[in-house]
Amino acid sequence: MISILVAISLVISGLYLIINFKHDIHMLQQNSYRIDRYWRWLKNSNMWNASEFIDMALLMLLMSTLMPSQIAALIIAIVAAVKIVYTLRRKFKKPLVFTKRVWRIYGTAGTLATLGYIAAIIFGGGVDNPLIPLAVLLIMSGLSWVIIMLTVVILTPVENAINRRFYNEAASILRSMPDLKIVGITGSFGKTSTKHYLHRILSETYDVLMTPGSYNTPMGVIRTIREMMKPYNQVFICEMGAKQVGDIKEICDLVHPHMGIITAVGPMHLESFRSIENVQATKFELADALPADGLAVINNDFEYCANRKVSNVNALRYAVSNPDNADYKAVDVQYTPYGTTFRIVGPNSFSIDLKTQLIGECNISNLIAAVIIAIKLDVPADRIQYAVAQIEQVEHRLNLKRTAGGVNIIDDAFNSNPAGSRMAVDVLSHFNTGKRIIVTPGMIELGDKQYELNKALGEHIGRNLDVAIIVGEYNRQALLEGVKTGQIAEENIHAVDSFNEAQALLARILQSGDTVLYENDLPDTFK
Repeated sequence: MISILVAISLVISGLYLIINFKHDIHMLQQNSYRIDRYWRWLKNSNMWNASEFIDMALLMLLMSTLMPSQIAALIIAIVAAVKIVYTLRRKFKKPLVFTKRVWRIYGTAGTLATLGYIAAIIFGGGVDNPLIPLAVLLIMSGLSWVIIMLTVVILTPVENAINRRFYNEAASILRSMPDLKIVGITGSFGKTSTKHYLHRILSETYDVLMTPGSYNTPMGVIRTIREMMKPYNQVFICEMGAKQVGDIKEICDLVHPHMGIITAVGPMHLESFRSIENVQATKFELADALPADGLAVINNDFEYCANRKVSNVNALRYAVSNPDNADYKAVDVQYTPYGTTFRIVGPNSFSIDLKTQLIGECNISNLIAAVIIAIKLDVPADRIQYAVAQIEQVEHRLNLKRTAGGVNIIDDAFNSNPAGSRMAVDVLSHFNTGKRIIVTPGMIELGDKQYELNKALGEHIGRNLDVAIIVGEYNRQALLEGVKTGQIAEENIHAVDSFNEAQALLARILQSGDTVLYENDLPDTFK
Protein backbone atom coordinates (compact mmCIF):
# COMPACT_ATOMS: atom_id res chain seq x y z
CA MET A 1 0.00 0.00 0.00
CA ILE A 2 2.82 2.36 0.89
CA SER A 3 4.57 1.89 -2.45
CA ILE A 4 1.35 2.48 -4.41
CA LEU A 5 0.55 5.73 -2.60
CA VAL A 6 4.12 6.91 -2.89
CA ALA A 7 4.18 6.03 -6.61
CA ILE A 8 0.95 7.96 -7.19
CA SER A 9 2.29 10.91 -5.23
CA LEU A 10 5.56 10.82 -7.21
CA VAL A 11 3.69 10.96 -10.54
CA ILE A 12 1.41 13.79 -9.43
CA SER A 13 4.29 15.75 -7.88
CA GLY A 14 6.29 15.32 -11.07
CA LEU A 15 3.41 16.76 -13.08
CA TYR A 16 3.16 19.61 -10.60
CA LEU A 17 6.84 20.44 -11.13
CA ILE A 18 6.29 20.51 -14.89
CA ILE A 19 3.33 22.88 -14.46
CA ASN A 20 5.41 25.11 -12.18
CA PHE A 21 8.10 25.28 -14.87
CA LYS A 22 5.47 26.36 -17.38
CA HIS A 23 4.29 29.22 -15.16
CA ASP A 24 7.85 30.35 -14.40
CA ILE A 25 8.77 30.36 -18.10
CA HIS A 26 5.55 32.27 -18.85
CA MET A 27 6.54 35.04 -16.43
CA LEU A 28 10.11 34.95 -17.75
CA GLN A 29 8.79 35.48 -21.27
CA GLN A 30 6.69 38.43 -20.13
CA ASN A 31 9.89 39.89 -18.68
CA SER A 32 11.72 39.59 -22.03
CA TYR A 33 13.77 36.57 -20.86
CA ARG A 34 15.94 38.96 -18.84
CA ILE A 35 17.01 37.65 -15.46
CA ASP A 36 17.22 41.12 -13.90
CA ARG A 37 13.62 41.92 -14.85
CA TYR A 38 12.42 38.45 -13.88
CA TRP A 39 14.17 38.73 -10.51
CA ARG A 40 12.60 42.15 -9.94
CA TRP A 41 9.20 40.65 -10.73
CA LEU A 42 9.83 37.79 -8.29
CA LYS A 43 10.67 40.22 -5.51
CA ASN A 44 7.68 42.43 -6.23
CA SER A 45 5.32 39.47 -6.43
CA ASN A 46 6.38 38.06 -3.04
CA MET A 47 8.11 34.94 -4.35
CA TRP A 48 7.56 33.13 -1.06
CA ASN A 49 3.81 33.24 -1.53
CA ALA A 50 1.19 30.81 -0.35
CA SER A 51 2.07 28.22 -2.99
CA GLU A 52 5.72 27.99 -1.91
CA PHE A 53 4.75 27.88 1.76
CA ILE A 54 2.38 25.00 1.01
CA ASP A 55 5.18 23.12 -0.76
CA MET A 56 7.49 23.58 2.22
CA ALA A 57 4.72 22.58 4.63
CA LEU A 58 4.15 19.40 2.63
CA LEU A 59 7.88 18.70 2.77
CA MET A 60 7.93 19.02 6.56
CA LEU A 61 4.84 16.81 6.76
CA LEU A 62 6.57 14.19 4.65
CA MET A 63 9.73 14.18 6.77
CA SER A 64 7.81 14.25 10.04
CA THR A 65 7.56 11.10 12.18
CA LEU A 66 4.22 12.19 13.61
CA MET A 67 2.20 10.84 10.69
CA PRO A 68 2.43 7.54 8.80
CA SER A 69 4.32 7.99 5.54
CA GLN A 70 1.52 6.57 3.44
CA ILE A 71 -0.94 9.14 4.81
CA ALA A 72 1.57 11.94 4.20
CA ALA A 73 2.06 10.73 0.61
CA LEU A 74 -1.70 10.66 0.09
CA ILE A 75 -2.11 14.23 1.41
CA ILE A 76 0.73 15.41 -0.84
CA ALA A 77 -0.88 13.75 -3.87
CA ILE A 78 -4.25 15.41 -3.15
CA VAL A 79 -2.80 18.89 -2.54
CA ALA A 80 -0.55 18.71 -5.62
CA ALA A 81 -3.48 17.57 -7.77
CA VAL A 82 -5.61 20.48 -6.54
CA LYS A 83 -2.81 22.94 -7.29
CA ILE A 84 -2.35 21.47 -10.77
CA VAL A 85 -6.05 21.93 -11.55
CA TYR A 86 -5.99 25.48 -10.16
CA THR A 87 -2.89 26.42 -12.16
CA LEU A 88 -4.20 24.96 -15.41
CA ARG A 89 -7.52 26.79 -15.03
CA ARG A 90 -5.93 30.20 -14.52
CA LYS A 91 -6.63 32.63 -17.35
CA PHE A 92 -3.92 34.93 -18.64
CA LYS A 93 -4.36 38.05 -20.74
CA LYS A 94 -1.18 37.21 -22.63
CA PRO A 95 -0.72 33.44 -22.96
CA LEU A 96 2.65 31.73 -23.09
CA VAL A 97 3.93 31.55 -26.67
CA PHE A 98 5.71 28.24 -27.20
CA THR A 99 8.62 29.49 -29.27
CA LYS A 100 11.73 27.44 -29.95
CA ARG A 101 13.44 29.37 -27.17
CA VAL A 102 10.71 28.36 -24.72
CA TRP A 103 11.17 24.72 -25.67
CA ARG A 104 14.94 25.03 -25.17
CA ILE A 105 14.38 26.48 -21.69
CA TYR A 106 11.75 23.87 -20.88
CA GLY A 107 13.96 21.00 -22.07
CA THR A 108 17.06 22.22 -20.24
CA ALA A 109 15.13 22.87 -17.01
CA GLY A 110 13.65 19.37 -17.26
CA THR A 111 17.12 17.90 -17.78
CA LEU A 112 18.50 19.75 -14.75
CA ALA A 113 15.56 18.58 -12.63
CA THR A 114 16.01 14.99 -13.81
CA LEU A 115 19.74 15.03 -13.04
CA GLY A 116 19.05 16.46 -9.60
CA TYR A 117 16.41 13.84 -9.01
CA ILE A 118 18.71 10.98 -10.01
CA ALA A 119 21.54 12.39 -7.89
CA ALA A 120 19.25 12.58 -4.88
CA ILE A 121 18.23 8.96 -5.31
CA ILE A 122 21.82 7.73 -5.69
CA PHE A 123 23.53 9.86 -3.05
CA GLY A 124 20.62 10.62 -0.73
CA GLY A 125 19.55 7.12 0.08
CA GLY A 126 16.52 7.21 -2.16
CA VAL A 127 17.05 3.62 -3.23
CA ASP A 128 16.29 2.44 0.28
CA ASN A 129 13.87 5.22 1.23
CA PRO A 130 11.25 5.99 -1.48
CA LEU A 131 10.20 9.13 0.36
CA ILE A 132 13.51 10.85 -0.52
CA PRO A 133 12.61 11.23 -4.26
CA LEU A 134 9.23 12.66 -3.24
CA ALA A 135 10.94 15.15 -0.94
CA VAL A 136 13.29 16.15 -3.77
CA LEU A 137 10.33 16.80 -6.08
CA LEU A 138 8.70 19.02 -3.45
CA ILE A 139 11.92 21.00 -2.97
CA MET A 140 12.36 21.49 -6.72
CA SER A 141 8.69 22.54 -7.08
CA GLY A 142 9.08 25.17 -4.37
CA LEU A 143 12.31 26.42 -5.96
CA SER A 144 11.35 25.93 -9.61
CA TRP A 145 12.15 29.59 -10.32
CA VAL A 146 15.78 28.95 -9.27
CA ILE A 147 16.04 26.13 -11.81
CA ILE A 148 14.60 28.40 -14.54
CA MET A 149 17.06 31.20 -13.75
CA LEU A 150 19.95 28.72 -13.77
CA THR A 151 18.70 27.41 -17.11
CA VAL A 152 18.74 30.90 -18.60
CA VAL A 153 22.35 31.37 -17.47
CA ILE A 154 23.39 28.01 -18.94
CA LEU A 155 21.67 28.74 -22.26
CA THR A 156 23.05 32.28 -22.60
CA PRO A 157 25.93 31.32 -24.95
CA VAL A 158 23.54 29.26 -27.08
CA GLU A 159 20.97 32.07 -27.30
CA ASN A 160 23.69 34.62 -28.09
CA ALA A 161 24.96 32.47 -30.95
CA ILE A 162 21.47 31.98 -32.36
CA ASN A 163 20.66 35.69 -32.06
CA ARG A 164 23.92 36.66 -33.73
CA ARG A 165 23.15 34.40 -36.69
CA PHE A 166 19.67 35.89 -37.04
CA TYR A 167 21.13 39.40 -36.68
CA ASN A 168 23.62 38.80 -39.48
CA GLU A 169 20.90 37.41 -41.76
CA ALA A 170 18.71 40.49 -41.16
CA ALA A 171 21.64 42.84 -41.76
CA SER A 172 22.44 41.03 -45.01
CA ILE A 173 18.84 41.43 -46.22
CA LEU A 174 18.93 45.17 -45.51
CA ARG A 175 22.26 45.58 -47.30
CA SER A 176 20.74 43.94 -50.36
CA MET A 177 18.07 46.70 -50.50
CA PRO A 178 20.03 49.99 -50.66
CA ASP A 179 17.03 51.98 -51.95
CA LEU A 180 14.79 50.96 -49.05
CA LYS A 181 13.60 53.98 -47.06
CA ILE A 182 13.68 53.22 -43.34
CA VAL A 183 11.66 55.22 -40.81
CA GLY A 184 12.24 54.61 -37.11
CA ILE A 185 9.56 55.44 -34.55
CA THR A 186 10.13 55.58 -30.81
CA GLY A 187 8.69 57.33 -27.78
CA SER A 188 7.41 56.67 -24.28
CA PHE A 189 3.96 56.27 -25.80
CA GLY A 190 2.17 56.81 -29.11
CA LYS A 191 4.68 54.93 -31.24
CA THR A 192 2.42 52.01 -32.19
CA SER A 193 -0.48 54.25 -33.21
CA THR A 194 1.86 56.54 -35.15
CA LYS A 195 3.31 53.50 -36.91
CA HIS A 196 -0.12 52.35 -38.05
CA TYR A 197 -1.16 55.84 -39.19
CA LEU A 198 2.07 56.32 -41.14
CA HIS A 199 1.71 52.90 -42.73
CA ARG A 200 -1.82 53.72 -43.91
CA ILE A 201 -0.81 57.08 -45.38
CA LEU A 202 2.40 55.94 -47.09
CA SER A 203 0.61 52.92 -48.56
CA GLU A 204 -1.20 55.34 -50.85
CA THR A 205 2.09 55.74 -52.75
CA TYR A 206 4.57 53.10 -51.63
CA ASP A 207 4.82 49.39 -50.86
CA VAL A 208 5.27 49.56 -47.10
CA LEU A 209 6.32 47.04 -44.47
CA MET A 210 5.99 47.81 -40.77
CA THR A 211 6.95 45.84 -37.69
CA PRO A 212 3.71 44.07 -36.68
CA GLY A 213 2.04 44.16 -33.27
CA SER A 214 4.54 45.02 -30.58
CA TYR A 215 7.57 43.68 -32.44
CA ASN A 216 9.63 46.60 -31.17
CA THR A 217 12.58 44.77 -29.58
CA PRO A 218 15.80 43.90 -31.44
CA MET A 219 14.67 40.30 -31.94
CA GLY A 220 11.19 41.44 -33.00
CA VAL A 221 12.71 43.73 -35.63
CA ILE A 222 15.06 40.97 -36.77
CA ARG A 223 12.18 38.54 -37.08
CA THR A 224 10.21 41.07 -39.14
CA ILE A 225 13.09 41.53 -41.56
CA ARG A 226 13.90 37.82 -41.88
CA GLU A 227 10.34 36.55 -42.21
CA MET A 228 8.32 39.39 -43.74
CA MET A 229 10.52 41.69 -45.80
CA LYS A 230 10.22 41.35 -49.58
CA PRO A 231 12.60 42.66 -52.27
CA TYR A 232 9.87 44.94 -53.61
CA ASN A 233 9.24 46.75 -50.30
CA GLN A 234 9.99 50.46 -50.68
CA VAL A 235 9.54 51.71 -47.10
CA PHE A 236 10.22 49.96 -43.80
CA ILE A 237 8.56 51.46 -40.71
CA CYS A 238 10.41 50.21 -37.66
CA GLU A 239 8.89 50.66 -34.20
CA MET A 240 11.59 50.82 -31.54
CA GLY A 241 10.82 50.06 -27.90
CA ALA A 242 13.13 50.44 -24.92
CA LYS A 243 13.29 49.71 -21.22
CA GLN A 244 16.90 50.70 -20.60
CA VAL A 245 19.63 52.93 -22.01
CA GLY A 246 21.09 51.59 -25.26
CA ASP A 247 18.01 49.67 -26.43
CA ILE A 248 17.19 52.12 -29.26
CA LYS A 249 20.82 52.38 -30.36
CA GLU A 250 20.95 48.59 -30.64
CA ILE A 251 18.07 48.59 -33.13
CA CYS A 252 19.44 51.61 -35.02
CA ASP A 253 22.83 49.90 -35.41
CA LEU A 254 21.00 47.15 -37.28
CA VAL A 255 18.49 49.01 -39.47
CA HIS A 256 20.25 52.39 -39.97
CA PRO A 257 17.10 54.55 -40.27
CA HIS A 258 16.99 57.52 -42.63
CA MET A 259 14.12 59.25 -40.83
CA GLY A 260 12.91 59.08 -37.26
CA ILE A 261 9.89 60.10 -35.20
CA ILE A 262 10.12 60.68 -31.45
CA THR A 263 6.52 60.74 -30.22
CA ALA A 264 7.05 61.47 -26.51
CA VAL A 265 9.42 61.40 -23.58
CA GLY A 266 7.64 60.70 -20.31
CA PRO A 267 7.94 58.85 -16.99
CA MET A 268 7.51 55.35 -18.42
CA HIS A 269 9.51 52.30 -17.23
CA LEU A 270 11.19 54.38 -14.54
CA GLU A 271 11.82 51.20 -12.56
CA SER A 272 14.40 50.23 -15.18
CA PHE A 273 15.41 53.66 -16.52
CA ARG A 274 15.73 55.19 -13.03
CA SER A 275 15.32 58.78 -14.26
CA ILE A 276 13.46 60.82 -16.87
CA GLU A 277 16.85 61.99 -18.17
CA ASN A 278 17.75 58.40 -19.00
CA VAL A 279 14.43 58.02 -20.81
CA GLN A 280 15.21 61.14 -22.83
CA ALA A 281 18.73 60.00 -23.69
CA THR A 282 17.45 56.61 -24.82
CA LYS A 283 14.63 57.92 -27.02
CA PHE A 284 16.97 60.42 -28.65
CA GLU A 285 19.36 57.62 -29.56
CA LEU A 286 17.14 57.47 -32.66
CA ALA A 287 17.88 61.09 -33.60
CA ASP A 288 21.57 60.61 -32.82
CA ALA A 289 21.73 57.65 -35.22
CA LEU A 290 20.26 59.46 -38.23
CA PRO A 291 22.56 60.42 -41.14
CA ALA A 292 23.36 64.05 -41.92
CA ASP A 293 20.89 64.06 -44.83
CA GLY A 294 18.14 62.45 -42.75
CA LEU A 295 15.20 63.90 -40.83
CA ALA A 296 14.13 63.83 -37.20
CA VAL A 297 10.47 64.56 -36.40
CA ILE A 298 10.01 65.47 -32.73
CA ASN A 299 6.91 66.09 -30.59
CA ASN A 300 7.39 69.41 -28.81
CA ASP A 301 4.30 68.91 -26.63
CA PHE A 302 6.57 67.12 -24.16
CA GLU A 303 9.11 69.07 -22.14
CA TYR A 304 11.86 66.50 -22.47
CA CYS A 305 11.41 66.48 -26.23
CA ALA A 306 11.26 70.26 -26.59
CA ASN A 307 14.34 70.93 -24.46
CA ARG A 308 16.58 68.40 -26.22
CA LYS A 309 18.59 70.01 -29.01
CA VAL A 310 19.32 68.05 -32.20
CA SER A 311 22.25 69.31 -34.26
CA ASN A 312 23.44 66.28 -36.23
CA VAL A 313 20.43 66.17 -38.54
CA ASN A 314 17.58 68.36 -39.76
CA ALA A 315 14.86 68.35 -37.08
CA LEU A 316 11.23 69.31 -37.58
CA ARG A 317 9.14 69.77 -34.47
CA TYR A 318 5.37 69.45 -34.15
CA ALA A 319 2.81 70.25 -31.47
CA VAL A 320 -0.86 70.44 -30.57
CA SER A 321 -0.95 71.96 -27.08
CA ASN A 322 2.46 73.67 -27.04
CA PRO A 323 2.82 75.27 -30.48
CA ASP A 324 5.60 77.72 -29.58
CA ASN A 325 8.79 76.85 -31.46
CA ALA A 326 7.03 74.07 -33.37
CA ASP A 327 7.38 73.87 -37.16
CA TYR A 328 4.07 72.03 -37.70
CA LYS A 329 0.97 72.71 -35.60
CA ALA A 330 -2.63 71.58 -35.37
CA VAL A 331 -5.14 74.44 -35.49
CA ASP A 332 -8.93 74.74 -35.64
CA VAL A 333 -9.28 71.38 -33.86
CA GLN A 334 -12.90 70.31 -33.43
CA TYR A 335 -13.61 67.18 -31.35
CA THR A 336 -16.89 65.31 -31.48
CA PRO A 337 -17.93 61.83 -30.27
CA TYR A 338 -17.81 60.82 -33.95
CA GLY A 339 -14.37 62.08 -34.93
CA THR A 340 -12.20 65.16 -35.35
CA THR A 341 -11.53 67.85 -37.91
CA PHE A 342 -8.36 69.97 -37.85
CA ARG A 343 -5.81 71.74 -39.98
CA ILE A 344 -2.05 71.24 -40.02
CA VAL A 345 -0.03 74.37 -40.76
CA GLY A 346 3.71 74.47 -41.35
CA PRO A 347 6.65 76.29 -42.95
CA ASN A 348 6.36 78.09 -46.28
CA SER A 349 2.60 78.64 -45.86
CA PHE A 350 1.95 74.91 -45.76
CA SER A 351 -1.63 73.99 -44.83
CA ILE A 352 -3.75 70.86 -45.09
CA ASP A 353 -7.28 70.28 -43.81
CA LEU A 354 -7.96 66.83 -42.39
CA LYS A 355 -10.91 64.86 -41.11
CA THR A 356 -10.52 61.70 -39.09
CA GLN A 357 -12.59 59.12 -37.24
CA LEU A 358 -10.07 59.28 -34.39
CA ILE A 359 -10.66 61.13 -31.13
CA GLY A 360 -8.27 62.59 -28.61
CA GLU A 361 -5.37 65.02 -28.71
CA CYS A 362 -2.79 62.23 -28.72
CA ASN A 363 -4.19 60.89 -31.98
CA ILE A 364 -4.04 64.32 -33.60
CA SER A 365 -0.43 64.56 -32.46
CA ASN A 366 0.40 61.13 -33.89
CA LEU A 367 -1.25 62.04 -37.19
CA ILE A 368 0.82 65.21 -37.50
CA ALA A 369 4.04 63.19 -37.18
CA ALA A 370 2.85 60.75 -39.84
CA VAL A 371 1.79 63.56 -42.18
CA ILE A 372 5.19 65.27 -41.89
CA ILE A 373 6.98 62.09 -42.99
CA ALA A 374 4.45 61.61 -45.80
CA ILE A 375 5.04 65.16 -47.04
CA LYS A 376 8.80 64.64 -47.05
CA LEU A 377 8.32 61.41 -49.02
CA ASP A 378 6.21 63.28 -51.61
CA VAL A 379 2.84 61.68 -50.93
CA PRO A 380 0.25 63.97 -52.64
CA ALA A 381 -1.94 66.06 -50.35
CA ASP A 382 -5.19 64.56 -51.63
CA ARG A 383 -3.91 61.04 -50.92
CA ILE A 384 -2.93 62.12 -47.41
CA GLN A 385 -6.43 63.51 -46.82
CA TYR A 386 -8.06 60.37 -48.13
CA ALA A 387 -5.89 58.05 -46.05
CA VAL A 388 -6.39 60.05 -42.83
CA ALA A 389 -10.16 59.93 -43.31
CA GLN A 390 -10.00 56.13 -43.68
CA ILE A 391 -7.77 55.43 -40.69
CA GLU A 392 -9.40 53.36 -37.97
CA GLN A 393 -8.22 53.41 -34.40
CA VAL A 394 -5.67 50.83 -33.35
CA GLU A 395 -7.32 48.26 -31.11
CA HIS A 396 -7.28 49.08 -27.38
CA ARG A 397 -5.85 52.55 -28.00
CA LEU A 398 -8.64 55.08 -27.37
CA ASN A 399 -10.93 53.06 -29.61
CA LEU A 400 -14.57 54.25 -29.61
CA LYS A 401 -17.36 51.69 -29.99
CA ARG A 402 -21.13 51.81 -29.52
CA THR A 403 -23.18 48.92 -28.24
CA ALA A 404 -26.65 47.95 -29.41
CA GLY A 405 -27.96 49.14 -26.06
CA GLY A 406 -26.79 52.71 -26.65
CA VAL A 407 -23.71 52.59 -24.42
CA ASN A 408 -20.46 54.20 -25.65
CA ILE A 409 -17.25 52.25 -25.00
CA ILE A 410 -13.85 53.97 -25.11
CA ASP A 411 -11.23 51.23 -25.14
CA ASP A 412 -7.84 52.56 -24.03
CA ALA A 413 -6.78 49.33 -22.35
CA PHE A 414 -3.49 48.61 -24.13
CA ASN A 415 -1.42 50.52 -21.60
CA SER A 416 -1.48 53.77 -19.68
CA ASN A 417 0.82 56.68 -18.95
CA PRO A 418 0.43 60.03 -17.15
CA ALA A 419 -0.19 62.14 -20.25
CA GLY A 420 -2.28 59.57 -22.11
CA SER A 421 -4.50 58.67 -19.16
CA ARG A 422 -5.18 62.32 -18.39
CA MET A 423 -6.08 62.95 -22.02
CA ALA A 424 -8.36 59.89 -22.09
CA VAL A 425 -10.23 61.27 -19.07
CA ASP A 426 -10.54 64.61 -20.88
CA VAL A 427 -12.02 62.82 -23.91
CA LEU A 428 -14.55 61.04 -21.70
CA SER A 429 -15.47 64.31 -20.01
CA HIS A 430 -16.81 65.63 -23.35
CA PHE A 431 -19.54 62.98 -23.40
CA ASN A 432 -22.66 64.42 -21.79
CA THR A 433 -25.52 62.08 -22.72
CA GLY A 434 -25.28 59.95 -19.58
CA LYS A 435 -22.93 58.83 -16.82
CA ARG A 436 -19.20 59.09 -17.53
CA ILE A 437 -17.60 55.96 -16.07
CA ILE A 438 -13.95 54.94 -15.87
CA VAL A 439 -12.66 51.42 -15.21
CA THR A 440 -8.94 51.44 -14.41
CA PRO A 441 -6.22 49.69 -12.41
CA GLY A 442 -4.02 52.78 -12.76
CA MET A 443 -0.51 53.01 -14.19
CA ILE A 444 2.58 50.87 -13.61
CA GLU A 445 6.38 50.98 -13.89
CA LEU A 446 6.62 54.57 -12.66
CA GLY A 447 9.35 53.96 -10.10
CA ASP A 448 9.31 56.19 -7.03
CA LYS A 449 6.61 58.35 -8.68
CA GLN A 450 4.14 55.43 -8.76
CA TYR A 451 1.97 56.66 -5.90
CA GLU A 452 2.20 60.34 -6.75
CA LEU A 453 1.24 59.99 -10.41
CA ASN A 454 -1.61 57.56 -9.74
CA LYS A 455 -2.98 59.87 -7.06
CA ALA A 456 -2.84 62.74 -9.59
CA LEU A 457 -4.77 60.59 -12.07
CA GLY A 458 -7.35 59.90 -9.36
CA GLU A 459 -7.71 63.63 -8.72
CA HIS A 460 -8.29 64.28 -12.41
CA ILE A 461 -10.89 61.51 -12.50
CA GLY A 462 -12.62 62.96 -9.45
CA ARG A 463 -12.88 66.42 -11.03
CA ASN A 464 -14.22 65.31 -14.41
CA LEU A 465 -16.18 62.05 -14.25
CA ASP A 466 -19.28 60.61 -12.60
CA VAL A 467 -18.32 57.04 -11.66
CA ALA A 468 -14.91 55.54 -10.84
CA ILE A 469 -14.28 51.79 -10.73
CA ILE A 470 -10.79 50.99 -9.43
CA VAL A 471 -9.60 47.48 -10.32
CA GLY A 472 -7.06 45.47 -8.33
CA GLU A 473 -4.82 46.24 -5.38
CA TYR A 474 -1.66 47.58 -7.01
CA ASN A 475 -2.68 51.26 -7.22
CA ARG A 476 -5.91 51.16 -5.24
CA GLN A 477 -4.91 53.35 -2.33
CA ALA A 478 -3.33 56.09 -4.48
CA LEU A 479 -6.24 56.22 -6.94
CA LEU A 480 -8.92 56.25 -4.24
CA GLU A 481 -7.15 58.97 -2.32
CA GLY A 482 -7.07 61.11 -5.46
CA VAL A 483 -10.63 60.37 -6.61
CA LYS A 484 -12.10 61.25 -3.22
CA THR A 485 -10.74 64.79 -3.47
CA GLY A 486 -13.09 65.44 -6.40
CA GLN A 487 -16.80 65.78 -6.94
CA ILE A 488 -17.77 62.12 -7.43
CA ALA A 489 -20.31 60.97 -4.86
CA GLU A 490 -19.04 58.36 -2.42
CA GLU A 491 -21.56 55.79 -3.61
CA ASN A 492 -20.18 56.12 -7.16
CA ILE A 493 -16.60 55.22 -6.16
CA HIS A 494 -16.01 51.49 -6.32
CA ALA A 495 -12.98 49.31 -5.60
CA VAL A 496 -13.12 45.79 -7.05
CA ASP A 497 -10.60 42.95 -7.10
CA SER A 498 -10.83 41.94 -10.74
CA PHE A 499 -11.98 42.93 -14.20
CA ASN A 500 -14.76 40.36 -13.96
CA GLU A 501 -16.11 42.08 -10.84
CA ALA A 502 -15.98 45.40 -12.68
CA GLN A 503 -17.99 43.90 -15.54
CA ALA A 504 -20.61 42.57 -13.11
CA LEU A 505 -20.89 46.00 -11.51
CA LEU A 506 -21.28 47.68 -14.91
CA ALA A 507 -24.06 45.26 -15.81
CA ARG A 508 -26.03 46.59 -12.83
CA ILE A 509 -25.49 50.33 -13.31
CA LEU A 510 -25.20 50.93 -17.07
CA GLN A 511 -27.99 52.73 -18.91
CA SER A 512 -28.44 53.88 -22.49
CA GLY A 513 -26.36 57.01 -23.14
CA ASP A 514 -23.65 56.14 -20.62
CA THR A 515 -20.00 56.10 -21.67
CA VAL A 516 -17.39 53.72 -20.23
CA LEU A 517 -13.64 54.31 -20.50
CA TYR A 518 -11.41 51.25 -20.02
CA GLU A 519 -8.09 52.83 -19.09
CA ASN A 520 -5.22 50.35 -18.99
CA ASP A 521 -5.22 46.62 -18.39
CA LEU A 522 -2.40 45.40 -16.16
CA PRO A 523 -0.31 42.51 -17.50
CA ASP A 524 -0.34 39.11 -15.81
CA THR A 525 2.74 40.02 -13.78
CA PHE A 526 0.70 42.50 -11.71
CA LYS A 527 -2.25 42.04 -9.38
